Amino acid sequence: MTGTLISGELTDSELRELAERAGRELEDASATEILKWATDTFGPRFCVTSSMEDAVVAHLASRVLPGVDVVFLDTGYHFPETIGTRDAVDAVMDVNVITITPRQTVAEQDAEHGEKLHDRDPDLCCALRKVKPLEDGLTAYAAWATGLRRDESPTRANTPVVGWDAKRRKVKVSPIARWTQDDVDAYVLEHGVLTNPLLMDGYASVGCAPCTRRVLEGEDARAGRWAGRGKTECGLHG
Repeated sequence: MTGTLISGELTDSELRELAERAGRELEDASATEILKWATDTFGPRFCVTSSMEDAVVAHLASRVLPGVDVVFLDTGYHFPETIGTRDAVDAVMDVNVITITPRQTVAEQDAEHGEKLHDRDPDLCCALRKVKPLEDGLTAYAAWATGLRRDESPTRANTPVVGWDAKRRKVKVSPIARWTQDDVDAYVLEHGVLTNPLLMDGYASVGCAPCTRRVLEGEDARAGRWAGRGKTECGLHG
């Protein structure tokens, strides 16, 4: 399953079959092996997406494909620490950070939908500031990598290491899906990987500032996102 794909070479059905087969065959592979398959298969049509909670997957990918594109979605609502982490990753790692933004600024969205849309209709806010911009930002790619892990929450428990993203018609790679938080911590320590300072300040998952809080003891890593609501995902991953 190697050999860089040429744009348009495979149909959606063939890409889906490729992804599902790779998910089965690479289930027990290391994160590096999974990323090597992705970079060998897709070449420049592969990218990493990062929320800049940490730079673990970006670091892993840079070891396999130096200069790999790392797509960062600047929603306009990020903590300053998150923007600082992005800038640091861009400065010190062998990656090409690409920042994408929503069609509207926060002020323009407020003018059209009213202020604090995230409080009144968080699903719409996420759709406007995350889901649609990412879809547009991934247009040039056939495959993208995420930092999803099965241990983060029940909604992510069945995350395949390679799967088919039917919504975006792309191959979705989750090379650290089988990792635990201990695995992440060990990798960060061993390689000196950049992490968001908020992870040292009670935040277990870092998203947009208005919709993220510190987690309490015993809560899962996603409990601090959209706390008090039934919402657990922004729509990027389901």
